[in-house]
Amino acid sequence: MLEKLALSAIQEQRRARHWGILFKVLTFAYLFILLFLFLGWMGKSDGALSGGKHTALVDLHGVISADSNANADHIIGSLQEAFKDKNTQGVILRINSPGGSPVQSGYINDEIRRLRTLHPNIPLYVVVEDICASGGYYIAAAADKIYVNKASIVGSIGVLMDGFGFTGIMEKLGVERRLMTAGENKGFMDPFSPRNPKHEEFTKKMLAEIHQQFIDVVKRGRGARLKETPETFTGLFWTGEQSIKMGLADEIGSVDSVARDVIKAEDIVDFTTHEGIADRLAKKLGAGVASALPGFGAQVGGMTLH
Repeated sequence: MLEKLALSAIQEQRRARHWGILFKVLTFAYLFILLFLFLGWMGKSDGALSGGKHTALVDLHGVISADSNANADHIIGSLQEAFKDKNTQGVILRINSPGGSPVQSGYINDEIRRLRTLHPNIPLYVVVEDICASGGYYIAAAADKIYVNKASIVGSIGVLMDGFGFTGIMEKLGVERRLMTAGENKGFMDPFSPRNPKHEEFTKKMLAEIHQQFIDVVKRGRGARLKETPETFTGLFWTGEQSIKMGLADEIGSVDSVARDVIKAEDIVDFTTHEGIADRLAKKLGAGVASALPGFGAQVGGMTLH
């Protein structure tokens, strides 16, 4: 009888321990989900917390690409929220970018022009920090005015497509490239194949077309303020001070000075959409799934406004 009682007590303790572990795991999972959702929410802008008349701020930092935080979806969404807020007196787009995707830059430029037409009483100014080049300047050209620091880097109005060629190394190593395609141009600009003059000529025409689109955007945005020289659209870049003389920028200014002296609303509210942990995890998960899927191959190098 004593033995049975002892065994029964041990079994009861085990059951209690198992239930305790289960409840601890469930509690931990619940708290983790709450933290996950909270951090994901914290990744959004603080524009919804705005109270009185203010200057709306949107940050564009880093390389402009679909998979970076400086992508069209984030920037356009932030700008739309900034313009929609009834207390916004003016919008500042603060740019610190060396450039990037011409497509992403084009989306943002088009949306800025649309928002300025839709909200004619709300000005949009660009304030340049360290650099506003290539795709960054493509976007800035749509603003009412561009403010720079005298040492900012501005310009680089050009397009490039870069890559590498490995045929010489392969010959030295005795490696043979066996490329099979359906479609004579499917191996376009393959880095492991000899240079193809036909492909190079086609690429130059395409780059020239995109470059002309860039030039047209700058001329339309800057208008009579632009003092064009033979070097303006060659891909060179200049200091902020020099860019003002060339009509690529308007005045010296910072976020604080533009908000205070130009927009006349010193309170600054950040409407920038920041990527939260939830977004980053979802993006990584999506990238992982995509990398596991079979592809059709892409031989063309990345095209950027640089």
